[in-house]
Amino acid sequence: MEPVRMIYCMQCGTKLETKYLEGEGIVPYCPKCQDFRFPVFSTAVSMIVRNCDGNIILIRQYGRPRFILVAGYVNRGEDAEDAVRREVMEELGMTVTDVHFNRSSFYKPSNTLMLNFSVRVAEKLPHPNREVDSYEIFTDEEAKENIAEGSLAQKFLLWALGGADLKKEKSDDVSDGK
Repeated sequence: MEPVRMIYCMQCGTKLETKYLEGEGIVPYCPKCQDFRFPVFSTAVSMIVRNCDGNIILIRQYGRPRFILVAGYVNRGEDAEDAVRREVMEELGMTVTDVHFNRSSFYKPSNTLMLNFSVRVAEKLPHPNREVDSYEIFTDEEAKENIAEGSLAQKFLLWALGGADLKKEKSDDVSDGK
């Protein structure tokens, strides 16, 4: 996958040049600000949520018909694990009791580094907020069958449940269902 390249300075708007920076290599440089500019991207978390019975909760959001994982952006100054707990509480009204990092993948359509986690929650049933259109609770096999086909959510789920090799998959080859 080709990296996202910055063309203009995010501070002043001047067209960037490339310049050698010791220890980093060739890096975008703003001649007006006289400073190096490293690529900027968002960071988000997605979660495979297991209830107290060990089943997986998948959600539908924003009027889309497909099931996806709970996900959300990491706020500035927030640890990824704290974002996981916050997002699960905000979207499902559930308390995370265990957090396990699975893997990461860059999602080119939204310029976002996605960090995937498996989490356990204390409750059996969620109490979703308005962001969640609906949810269903699945066994592992049912979750594999019902997750949005071709999405990064599917890739994360299949990897976590069955060892699918994400290294062979390019993140920009997946659809917009995170």
